[in-house]
Amino acid sequence: MKTTIAIVLGLFITVTLNAQDKKTKDINAIKSMCGCFEVTFNFAETFQYSKDSLYQPSKTKEDKALEWAQLVADTNDKISIQHLLQVGDPTAPHIVKHWRQDWIYENTHFYMFTANNTWNYESKPAEGIKGQWTQKVFQVDDSPRYEGSASWIHVDGKSFWENTTDAPLPRREYTKRNDYNVTVRGNRHEITKDGWVHDQDNDKVIREQGKEDIVLAKEKGYNTYVKVDDSRCKGASDWWNQHQQKWALVRTKWEEVYARNTNLSLETKVDNKALYKHLFSEDYTQESDIAKVIESFVKK
Repeated sequence: MKTTIAIVLGLFITVTLNAQDKKTKDINAIKSMCGCFEVTFNFAETFQYSKDSLYQPSKTKEDKALEWAQLVADTNDKISIQHLLQVGDPTAPHIVKHWRQDWIYENTHFYMFTANNTWNYESKPAEGIKGQWTQKVFQVDDSPRYEGSASWIHVDGKSFWENTTDAPLPRREYTKRNDYNVTVRGNRHEITKDGWVHDQDNDKVIREQGKEDIVLAKEKGYNTYVKVDDSRCKGASDWWNQHQQKWALVRTKWEEVYARNTNLSLETKVDNKALYKHLFSEDYTQESDIAKVIESFVKK
């Protein structure tokens, strides 16, 4: 009897230690996406399924930038990374607050994009997300974008995370295209010896309520992040130090909205301006003003 108990206890300890070791590898992989990077953005429409003979595919996009990825939350179950673009003269650069990614361990609360600026709240059972990390991606104004849950894989010297989820159109598309309204994003984040790669296989989808989705076209995205010395992103780092308090207030207000755990539908514009144009203004620095303008975009 004592031998059996010892064996079971030994197995439990081994499994626990292996799980802890796996989680440590996950955290190290996620946090390796922080720092200063030379980034290439590459997107090409690969297949078209439109029945319209006049259909025009999106132009192939190739762009480069310097990007600072700032760690803003670092706990055992949540890692938050704010991305900042640094452009122009290195001695007097222009800084653009870019996207944010939060990684949450064994998360059960989700806001899943449907279409038309609407996200449906979903609660998933704990057993279905055991050992997984949810990547929550946010717009430049910290409003929701897309999210999905999967396990980090560490095998044959590789560390990667893969997930497919629905998302709004990217900025490079929604200012030019109105013939589809959902991007089904196939995301792969892989850590490399030089930095990391965001590999995407996306579907451009037409979604109408009560009808089957129509795939209009497919798109390949391949964004590379090559690590460079942090000193090259000093302008972005300094900008964040000056503005981080304001954006902490913005995140806190959004967390309050997300904690309502109900479907979320947002206005596109209020007073003829998108939310990011309000929040990027120096008119919004106080907690009450920030809360008020964000709340004005939440449809009741």
